Amino acid sequence: MIPDNQITLLQNGEAYFPAIEAAFDRAVGEIYLESYIFENDTTGRRIAGALRRAAFRGVKIRVLIDGFGSNSLPKAMVDSLEAAGVMVLKFRPKTSPWTLRRRRLRRLHRKIVVVDREIAFVGGINVIDDMGKPGQTSPRYDYAVSVEGPLVEEIYDSARRVWSRVAWIRFRRGWGRVGDGPAPSTEPRGRMRSAFLVRDNIRHRRDIEDAYLQAIEQAKFEIILANAFFFPGLNFRHALLNAAGRGVRVILLLQGRVEYPLLHYASHALRGSFLDAGIEIYEYHKSLLHAKVAVIDEHWATVGSSNLDPFSLLLSLEANVVVDDENFARTLKHSLNQAIHAGSRRIPRDHWRTQPIRLRLTSWLSYGLVRFMIGIAGYAPGKQSDPA
Repeated sequence: MIPDNQITLLQNGEAYFPAIEAAFDRAVGEIYLESYIFENDTTGRRIAGALRRAAFRGVKIRVLIDGFGSNSLPKAMVDSLEAAGVMVLKFRPKTSPWTLRRRRLRRLHRKIVVVDREIAFVGGINVIDDMGKPGQTSPRYDYAVSVEGPLVEEIYDSARRVWSRVAWIRFRRGWGRVGDGPAPSTEPRGRMRSAFLVRDNIRHRRDIEDAYLQAIEQAKFEIILANAFFFPGLNFRHALLNAAGRGVRVILLLQGRVEYPLLHYASHALRGSFLDAGIEIYEYHKSLLHAKVAVIDEHWATVGSSNLDPFSLLLSLEANVVVDDENFARTLKHSLNQAIHAGSRRIPRDHWRTQPIRLRLTSWLSYGLVRFMIGIAGYAPGKQSDPA
């Protein structure tokens, strides 16, 4: 944990996009932007316009997007950014829906912005309209944070390293060279203790999961997890069940709408043991839940890109900010409680046992298929992985 930071919670795109756009308009030196999805919609064009304006002022801009998540981004938008001087790279641009090779399943799932080494943004929000689905009446439910203070330098270093590695792999060697920028401010920006955690395929394969496990194992009275794709491994499930067994109130806020059927039904196979242990499960139905956050004992909190599923915990590049601060944790808890009361419904304790046998069978078959997919993708604990 690094002290003296100011971490501000941003809920949904309505808070996030104006904040990063304003930071782009203030930029004088350099901008890094990483996003799994960069969509050619109203929001995407708005952010692209802010990046072009900064580039025209001479700001060095590096945009890294995922080759699968941003596969639909038209070449014309990339060309317009590059014409303004923005450097754009795709992480693993070769994609195929018919392969389960490990390299193809490893995606850039991080959502990071760093501006002038003075302010950074980390979270789960892609560059895409909040109201992007047909018939959607409420915005996609998600979070990010703005970061000011000493922690920004760690986020900057991480973004620079990933960019340089991808530039080298894509034979853009000149793009990977980073000159000496302005030194970051060393003055305290706040009083919050916080940490920046990544999951990569080199030395930090389990940092995010381990931080969750440590906080859960130390929990004394309350755990609140909100996650879009909740499909944790055995150690994580045991940690939650053990916490409930020692009297900790455990609340799970999960996706209620079907976005990806396979993961949706696979996650249902785990609910019976959770409900039997007294864990509260709420399904969010007001809109698509895309959040990846937690609050434990009203002081430990995390916001980031990492789902609690095999693709985030075992395969993708992810980034989370952890904050140990009572005011921040209570702000996030209040926001989650509002979502629980206004947009969710609780799953009854006997819900799983009363489900039709065909639905339970579908869930277990989906569970088995997901585990099989991860297995044939080549994942094995402790196995060395390719660096990108």
